Amino acid sequence: MSTPSKRRETDIMKLLNLKPFSFIQFLIFFYLGILLSLWFLLFILLFYFSFHFSRKMNKHKVEMMNDYMTEFYVHFHGPNDSPYKGGVWKVRVELPYDYPYNSPRISFTNKIFHPNIDEDSGTVCLDVINETWTPMFDLVNVFEMFLPQLLLFPNESDPLNGEAAALMIHDIVAYELKVKEYCERYAKPEDIGIVEEKKTNEDKNDSNEEHVIDKPDS
Repeated sequence: MSTPSKRRETDIMKLLNLKPFSFIQFLIFFYLGILLSLWFLLFILLFYFSFHFSRKMNKHKVEMMNDYMTEFYVHFHGPNDSPYKGGVWKVRVELPYDYPYNSPRISFTNKIFHPNIDEDSGTVCLDVINETWTPMFDLVNVFEMFLPQLLLFPNESDPLNGEAAALMIHDIVAYELKVKEYCERYAKPEDIGIVEEKKTNEDKNDSNEEHVIDKPDS
């Protein structure tokens, strides 16, 4: 049976869809570099590209808050078949010392309009996390199953946000419009610090153009 600290590390790696760079991989690259010319340069290049492409395959963006892997943020995107489509939230995860035997604490840091999520604190009301959690579950289950299902199928009979629950019961169209309004106001990529690479490049090009001075004709 793995220790809680080992399980934390394993679950976070699974969430990232990233395997640690192993000593065996190190030896393979090292001896491959020796067999070929310019082994040192080749070794560095192989190491870099292996790490670079594995990072590109990450499924979830994770921001660590400490070195103990107990507190971090995960970027969570709204399910496609829901009014939350297009929204992105920074979800705070706190793992207790005895995780996975006790459930993680989950909260949304930017606002979301949902019957089972407190609008002010971002606290999530979800039975599988709060009451029926078992060590068989992991963080991938939380972000690929439990939270998407919560957004797809809210439980208006057990609300943390009474306004959202009442609106969902009495006027589902108005409820979905309010959800989309919150997504537009509070859940855009820039609201959680995501800067699109394309936009950044365009800004750089615009900045360069501003510094170009036309030379007078001679």
